[in-house]
Amino acid sequence: MRKFLSYFTLFERILWGASFIAITASFFSGEEKNILSLAASLIGTTSLLLAAKGNLFGPLLMVVFSILYGIISYGYAYYGEMITYLGMSAPIALATAFVWLKNPSAKGKSEVKINSLSRKEYVLMAIVSAAVTAGFYFILKILGTANLAVSTISVLTSFLAAWLSVRRSKYFALAYAANDAVLIILWVTASLDSSQYVSVAVCFFVFLINDLYGFFNWIRMQRRQTARRAEK
Repeated sequence: MRKFLSYFTLFERILWGASFIAITASFFSGEEKNILSLAASLIGTTSLLLAAKGNLFGPLLMVVFSILYGIISYGYAYYGEMITYLGMSAPIALATAFVWLKNPSAKGKSEVKINSLSRKEYVLMAIVSAAVTAGFYFILKILGTANLAVSTISVLTSFLAAWLSVRRSKYFALAYAANDAVLIILWVTASLDSSQYVSVAVCFFVFLINDLYGFFNWIRMQRRQTARRAEK
């Protein structure tokens, strides 16, 4: 356990601890409690901290979070979230872990080698994302998804985040941060109907902070990796 904790910086341990406290406190403060929401939130925040360090266990834990979150979303008729996380985020997170495993920054390192995408790939990503989002809009409308417009935007940001994470781009964390902002709106709305969803809303606020940290940490990692390659 001590070796595991020493893997994180002091700031990361404080961030992790504060995230756990915020999520747990919000869970016990609600009149209605959903243990599944608490479990998903704690697993999710751990996943993001590991992903912020480029560790493949980050996306592996995201698979577990995606499954739990999909079940929670189904309970509130957020079918877009359910389909996105079970049908896209979970399998892509598994693929991401495999890609990160095959692309370490150096031999024996648990840190992934960060990739830079070409302009052509960004254009392709934009076109595919637009097509996927448009398709999901009509599917979600047929299913009677709650908060259709916001749910559709969530699909877009989730798809972008999934693409960028499997391609090892530092911008994946920014895409997830954008998705967090959308999900905060979704679950604050749900919390107005039932207090059991307060912890989920707090969860994504915590996720937002963790993802923003992840982006800045990947910038540092990329600089370090570039400097290491230049020395060889």
